[in-house]
Amino acid sequence: VQLQASGGGLVQAGGSLRLSCVVSGSTFRLNPMDWYRQAPGKQRELVATITPGSRINYADSVKGRFTISRDNGKNTVYLQMNSLKFEDTAVYYCHTPGTLVSRGDYWGQGTQVTVSS
Repeated sequence: VQLQASGGGLVQAGGSLRLSCVVSGSTFRLNPMDWYRQAPGKQRELVATITPGSRINYADSVKGRFTISRDNGKNTVYLQMNSLKFEDTAVYYCHTPGTLVSRGDYWGQGTQVTVSS
């Protein structure tokens, strides 16, 4: 299973970015998908999760600003990030624990998001 994340960049506070993660080597529609982030000197934290049935959960710090979604036809999960804050600066990773019949711990390569204040 391979995950390829993209869409990071430099943005001013209050701006928006959309991250994408394309998954190959798995039946994408059966995979729960997550976005994590890791800021310098901090532990990696879970940002958002979407299940195969599109049940969604967010970290409190991003509720109302970030939106996770998935397109099963494109094997892609997205993270729309609005009203970005300086503290959102981090490397963002997409992740899946695999499917119910093929469990694992699969990570994308990370994409840098830098928010200037």
